[in-house]
Amino acid sequence: MQDKPLEKKSQSPLYQQLMSRLKNDIVAGVYPAGARIPSEQLLCDTYGVSRVTVRKAMLDLVQEGLLVRRQGKGTFVADERIQRDLQQITSFSAACRQMGHTASARLISAELVEAVGDDAEKLGVEKGSMLVEICRLRLCDGEPVMLEINRFPESFGFLLEESAEESLYALLTQRGVKPTSAVHDISLGHATPLVSRHLGCAQGDALLLLDELVLDQHGEPLHLSRQWIRGDKYTFRI
Repeated sequence: MQDKPLEKKSQSPLYQQLMSRLKNDIVAGVYPAGARIPSEQLLCDTYGVSRVTVRKAMLDLVQEGLLVRRQGKGTFVADERIQRDLQQITSFSAACRQMGHTASARLISAELVEAVGDDAEKLGVEKGSMLVEICRLRLCDGEPVMLEINRFPESFGFLLEESAEESLYALLTQRGVKPTSAVHDISLGHATPLVSRHLGCAQGDALLLLDELVLDQHGEPLHLSRQWIRGDKYTFRI
């Protein structure tokens, strides 16, 4: 740790100086991936700055994705993020495997639900017909990364029995169905009570929200997907 006080007469704001110090420490390995950053009070004492300065520096580093806050535990250096290329149809399992990690799934619910709103139109089914809805928590090396809700036409009812831990795309491929293209909508979402409970974040926390309409090899609607994703664990390439 560079423990020299910050230059209060410098033209560079104190919070930016502190950000630079912390970034250098992260690059130098003083704080490796997953390491806890010292408390606000310790940073105040070490660099001779106020809590306002420390909080501003930490908030900006969180927004840059270098740090992540964990409720009740502190602030930590972010781990390497899983990268997904949206120009290709890649499952979560494949994306993890490409990064040298192990993907797993925890089934939250699997049931038939009524097609309402735009779901019927997007999937090309009658309104009021039944859809296969599968809600799963996706984990990378045992750590929660995203909560996903997928909806398929009722003809994919076999997924209700086989969707607990398998890659859904692997199951589909085994039956000759290949996800080939998709329409993506990415926005800023916030953790609902359900999402916060399973992702281990606070209700209302900012998350990546990905909505997809996935098409099969014939250009026909295959499924709808909504994913609440931890931005400190996942990134998109477009």
